Amino acid sequence: MKVLGLTGSIGMGKSTAALAFRRLGVPVFDADATVHRLQGPGGRALAAIEAAFPGTVRDLPGGRRVDREALRRAVIGDDAALNRLERIIHPLVRDEERRFLARARRAGRRLAVLDIPLLLEGGGQRRVDTVVVVSAPAAVQRARVLRRRGMTPERLAAILARQMPDAEKRRLADHVIHTGLSRHAAQRAVRALVRRYAGPEARPLPPAATLC
Repeated sequence: MKVLGLTGSIGMGKSTAALAFRRLGVPVFDADATVHRLQGPGGRALAAIEAAFPGTVRDLPGGRRVDREALRRAVIGDDAALNRLERIIHPLVRDEERRFLARARRAGRRLAVLDIPLLLEGGGQRRVDTVVVVSAPAAVQRARVLRRRGMTPERLAAILARQMPDAEKRRLADHVIHTGLSRHAAQRAVRALVRRYAGPEARPLPPAATLC
């Protein structure tokens, strides 16, 4: 089974590319969604986060879970705190990733995708067979991100400071999907990758057959 690492900076269109892979029947591991589950009601990270950052786990609508805004305030601008949080979260995400890949292999998949925003920043390219970077012009990226609720230029700058520059990501990529042209162009690029790595077996799946 080939493992494709899908990555790209904020606002580059990675989520749209991941959806295109899913619609073609390719199982996709969503690292961000996994973090949300780990921090949500009954999540495996709750006890460790509450111990490290008291008061950030609260009874909220839907159940006891991490108050994401409180946790963001606890780590923003504090590299030591952020590193402490990453030491809690990253091993749990890696464990979920291994389980996902094991399920895909048992299902006889020829291709699986790991959708990981900071794949290259964390050296994750060593865990995949090929790296796909999603990219768009900086002006398009900025316009997309600033349309998000609660986003500010200052917050965007802080996020980008933690991410590898787009040009460097493209240099390290095996393939680049350009999303600043049109959605159809990006979808064609995804279909080409699926044909290359999964062959004709990839096909749309009913919801009950998805792996993640």
